[in-house]
Amino acid sequence: MNINEIIKERERWLSWKNIAPIREAMESLPAIDDVEYELGDWVTLRSDKITESQKERLQTVAKMMMPWRKGPFDLFGIQIDSEWQSFKKYNLLRPYMDLEGKVVADVGCNNGYYMFRMLEFSPKQVLGVDPSPLFRSQFDLINRYLKSDTLRYEMLGIEHMVGFADRFDTVFCLGVLYHRSDPIVALKSLKQSLKKGGELILDTFMIDGDEPICLVPESTYSKISNIHFIPTITALEYWCKRAGFERFEVLEVVKTEPDEQRKTEWMQGESLKDFLDPLNPDLTVEGYPAPKRVYIKCYRK
Repeated sequence: MNINEIIKERERWLSWKNIAPIREAMESLPAIDDVEYELGDWVTLRSDKITESQKERLQTVAKMMMPWRKGPFDLFGIQIDSEWQSFKKYNLLRPYMDLEGKVVADVGCNNGYYMFRMLEFSPKQVLGVDPSPLFRSQFDLINRYLKSDTLRYEMLGIEHMVGFADRFDTVFCLGVLYHRSDPIVALKSLKQSLKKGGELILDTFMIDGDEPICLVPESTYSKISNIHFIPTITALEYWCKRAGFERFEVLEVVKTEPDEQRKTEWMQGESLKDFLDPLNPDLTVEGYPAPKRVYIKCYRK
């Protein structure tokens, strides 16, 4: 099955019984005229033409789409305070971005928060890839009013990036690699989607140390079961080299703090505070080092 057939097949996921009512409610929302947007820390939509009735209906649909993990968004005064204060990561990476006129992919894009923010650079196209029909629906809700033709969202995974061979100038892969049981295969898939000389901007969990080794959680890490390998920076560099990348650059190393990831009205499940040892926040509940991320840039040979 080629990539277009996979995309067509996965569009059917929007008809799942838990997703279809959300889609129907969204598609019944009335149009709103004269919408303006602002791409700051909050992705903000404004219009003097929205009525209170329209705003109430929009809030009802947005609540149907909970949990909102990435953001925040301000939809005509409806403030969706997401679990992640995603502007912290975006603003950290922003000085390293050069996207004007480029074809870009955001792999593991969630609801597209970073994609919307990238519009400030006037890229040629941004493709978001994430296999969640719920997050796709959140994206569609925002873009229903923002109306960007530059952005495209497909319900695919990192393994499908080989179907976009030699397509992208820049690929972002933020917070995905540790979910893959074979990180080198995942990196190779990302590499194949890049043009020669194209850049990968990646972040992943890391552990301290100079040796090329990894933490392998026994069962869970921060209560997450699908965390497979947490490397030292040296190990990550070796993975990237073996996958066919060069010019490995460390951009930032940042510990995840409770003001960046937390429960809110729009995400009421467990969050970072629940994942850490209550007596020692430098450790997870399992006794592993608390989450720390490394941000890197490397290039396809």
